[in-house]
Amino acid sequence: MKESIYTCPNCHEKTFTPLTKAFAGQLNSKGKQCSNCGVRITNGKGATIFNAVFCLAMFVLVIISFLNELDLIIIPAILAMLVVPRLVNAFCFRLEVSQRKSGF
Repeated sequence: MKESIYTCPNCHEKTFTPLTKAFAGQLNSKGKQCSNCGVRITNGKGATIFNAVFCLAMFVLVIISFLNELDLIIIPAILAMLVVPRLVNAFCFRLEVSQRKSGF
């Protein structure tokens, strides 16, 4: 049986919603705490790769738009860099335990 993408990888309970999953962050971020087991959870490796590739593509689009003086494209591209990865994180990719090594 296939687990849901909203299932905690530590306790295997469905404790995340699309909204909490969207703001869980990438592998190296602090992540969101599971309400059942208390372990910090982030979006997985696929989400991190998607975020890096998408943001790089949007950054290149912003630079090209700036050099060609296409001002109407710059603001939507920057907004897309903020919104699209969160939407994709909310509905795609699995959750993983945070890999951040910090004292908090």
